[in-house]
Amino acid sequence: MAVPIAVLDCDLLLYGRGHRTLDRFKLEDVTDEYLVSTYGFPRQFICYLVDLLGATLSRPTQRSRAISPETQILAALGFYTSGSFQTRMGDAIGISQASMSRCVANVTEALVERASQFIHFPKDEAALQTLKDDFYGLAGMPGVLGVVDCTHVAIKAPNAEDLSYVNRKGLHSLNCLMVCDSRGVLLSAETHWPGSLPDCTVLEQAALTSQFETELHKDGWLLGDSSFLLRTWLMTPLHIPETPAEYRYNMAHSATHNIIERTFRTIRSRFRCLDGSKGTLQYSPEKSSHIILACCVLHNISLQHGLDVWSAPTAGHLEQSEEEYEQMESVDSEACRVRQELLLTHFS
Repeated sequence: MAVPIAVLDCDLLLYGRGHRTLDRFKLEDVTDEYLVSTYGFPRQFICYLVDLLGATLSRPTQRSRAISPETQILAALGFYTSGSFQTRMGDAIGISQASMSRCVANVTEALVERASQFIHFPKDEAALQTLKDDFYGLAGMPGVLGVVDCTHVAIKAPNAEDLSYVNRKGLHSLNCLMVCDSRGVLLSAETHWPGSLPDCTVLEQAALTSQFETELHKDGWLLGDSSFLLRTWLMTPLHIPETPAEYRYNMAHSATHNIIERTFRTIRSRFRCLDGSKGTLQYSPEKSSHIILACCVLHNISLQHGLDVWSAPTAGHLEQSEEEYEQMESVDSEACRVRQELLLTHFS
């Protein structure tokens, strides 16, 4: 009697009913060292994700064997931290590469749904003041609510005709706008911008700009590099410093702004699917954007769990240095006045 192939589980076809899976496998049966080396994170962190995402990942399914939330999370972490659907990883958790891909999609969407829970600016005055105090302690730059920059993540070409994702290096990418605090915790992450857009255009169109122009600008400012225009809520370096005060301002600005570059390196080092070492993200721009955002959520959760060791720079990633950009000159007289007042008050 013929059985329609559509109703068969591909894992069942590949491995048979007796194959050991993580649906029958307990995290406590393996060491933390194994979990970290294979999936990038220790048991406590993985258990937290199971509690956080379990209900979402247990949605009803018509499949004959629903994959447990624990297994889905391990499959997704394995991809995020290695950058590939390795056969050995699928073997380790007892599922096929096709099922691993579905797990990554499920976990990614579950994390994206919770992005605003983990990536946001503080709301109350005391928390905002703490933010500024922590930045001030780094290099003496006052009033800083965050450091902002863009970074490119390589993706496959959407199609031959679409050049909107081709960046200055001739590669297809997403240009991701992010803000972090003094510890590298992300306060904002917009991961969907096409790679052809320069940083200043991304910021001009970003939700971040609306947020600061309507809400946060009266409480302080962001620090951005010279690829951005000076604004009353965004302090940039002086293009040609001349006085001792201007040199001190630029030095404090550079030392403080460097936190976002270190954060980018940490994220790429922890989530190798983003660093280009295993090739570009083989997804549509929308799905690639969601994967990047999911990794940003995991980055913040990992910092909450004390996994905050700064990582060394990694090879193979797309970094566009400041020198590749035209120095942006501000025509905002009020912004120039604010920066000049900052120079006179704190750096003279």
